[in-house]
Amino acid sequence: MVTRNGDGPERVNYDHSRNTHSIEGPEAVVPILFEPGKPGSLLDVGCGTGTWLRAALRFGIEDVHRIDGIAIPGEELLIPRRLFEVADLNKPRNLGRRFDCILCLEVAEHLEPEAGTRLVTWFAEHADRVFFSAACPGQPGQHHVNCQWPAYWQARFNAAGFACDDWPRWRIWDESRVEVWYRQNIFLAQRSSLAGKEPRLKPVIHPEMHRLMLPEPGPSFEDVVRQIEKGRMPLSWHLKTPATALLNKLKRCF
Repeated sequence: MVTRNGDGPERVNYDHSRNTHSIEGPEAVVPILFEPGKPGSLLDVGCGTGTWLRAALRFGIEDVHRIDGIAIPGEELLIPRRLFEVADLNKPRNLGRRFDCILCLEVAEHLEPEAGTRLVTWFAEHADRVFFSAACPGQPGQHHVNCQWPAYWQARFNAAGFACDDWPRWRIWDESRVEVWYRQNIFLAQRSSLAGKEPRLKPVIHPEMHRLMLPEPGPSFEDVVRQIEKGRMPLSWHLKTPATALLNKLKRCF
């Protein structure tokens, strides 16, 4: 659902306070992402409280900017307020400048498909390099309305003139300090004449993500027996179940 606050921008119905993101994870991963060359400027789209830009600043990237679709209280921000801007991610406006690199991590799944496609086109107006990740089908989370495999986003980047490579995924696959959804989904999109000719990004599920996607296990047989022995089952269960069990037993005997 998309809502509007007064005359402000439309925003995705997402509550950052319901999610705790590690600070250590981005600080471990940022040097890996930028090992080939530290960007002079960086834009974080859908930045939340600023964990990734905080790591970028500590890494020595001084020219940083961030936008999010939701206003973040000042006491929750991990970077200076002056670096933060609230914007409508469904229809982002031109920022009037370009950046060496864009981060957009676990954001696009919260936007309707048309808005997600527009966002990729908007990236092309502002940078030649984008580190991108978005939730896969079945990945749990708030307001996940467009969960897709990486090849879906790769096709949209290709249409904007970008070739994609998932080397970042494999470099941080075992980095336990960062949340598993980043490790599973991240890839690099870079402007290239080879756009659309590169191999398709594979749909993969990290073992830790697989565990998150499994349904909650029910009580074990031993747990149920203990509940019966301690009289914790509802009265209706005690009135109905023994008679039903006896009837079924008689059926099996005859």
